[in-house]
Amino acid sequence: MGFKKQYDFVKNRNKYFIISIALLAIGLFVMLFSGMNFGVDFKAGTNIDLVVGKQLDSAKVEEILHTLQTNGDVKSNFADPTIGGNNSDRVSIRFDDVLNDETVDKIQKAFATAYGSEVSKEINTVDPQLAKELLLKAVYAIAISSVLICLYVSIRFEWRFALAAIIAILHDAFMVIAMFAIFRFEVNLPFLAAVLTTIGYSINDKIVIFDRIRENLRFAKIKTDEDLVALVNDSIWQTMARNVNTVLVVLLAAGCIYIFGSESIKLFALAKLIGLTSGAYSSIFIACSIWYLLKRNSLRSSKKKAAA
Repeated sequence: MGFKKQYDFVKNRNKYFIISIALLAIGLFVMLFSGMNFGVDFKAGTNIDLVVGKQLDSAKVEEILHTLQTNGDVKSNFADPTIGGNNSDRVSIRFDDVLNDETVDKIQKAFATAYGSEVSKEINTVDPQLAKELLLKAVYAIAISSVLICLYVSIRFEWRFALAAIIAILHDAFMVIAMFAIFRFEVNLPFLAAVLTTIGYSINDKIVIFDRIRENLRFAKIKTDEDLVALVNDSIWQTMARNVNTVLVVLLAAGCIYIFGSESIKLFALAKLIGLTSGAYSSIFIACSIWYLLKRNSLRSSKKKAAA
């Protein structure tokens, strides 16, 4: 327990503010100059799923696609094909442009010829207008959820808790976005679901600590900054075991999905891992310190009024 007595979360808050601001600034810089690596859900293009009925080989799939490009049958660039399905007989190929029916038929015939079997296909196409609409609605979803959370916390607690919570929640959401921008991971609809889930989990984590702060405030006599710092630190430590145990369990579940899940769900699990870690971090190191700063200003204002 010596570490508990020695370590002061509030006093060391600037270190964590700097770490968070630095990471988010790098992510913002990458987003502004390189953009996000949008998947087919948010960018115009065609995604083709082919089932050939035989085990696929990635080298052979690449060879077929490059041959089609060399012959001029396919002019669009494509991402690395993903092989999955039963017995690895399904391949998903994402093209950067919207393909016409003739091009799709040529791709299907090329695979049928290479594997000597009947090939079934599933086509998903997103046109530029729909891609913009999906992206805009994704931003709306995050903004609306953030505003509703802010309203809930304002009613349930007070505006200082709400403001601290919303800043920390947006920090978590943008941390996931920043990491995906920096490492160029694909952004798709499951990624959006992961961001929204992160917001939901993050507010739950912060409410636990804020609730303890509110409970301790009822019995505390806050007269100085030191009293306020002690109250915040005590509240964090009183909920530490619960927060750490909870996040470890959820991280274990998300880690299993990432390791044992299919390729199509790995990025969702990765976004969850980043979001959960950021949520636990911001609950302890960011949100409470922001609330402390807001409450401290209120305390000082009250003292000035009393002195006058």
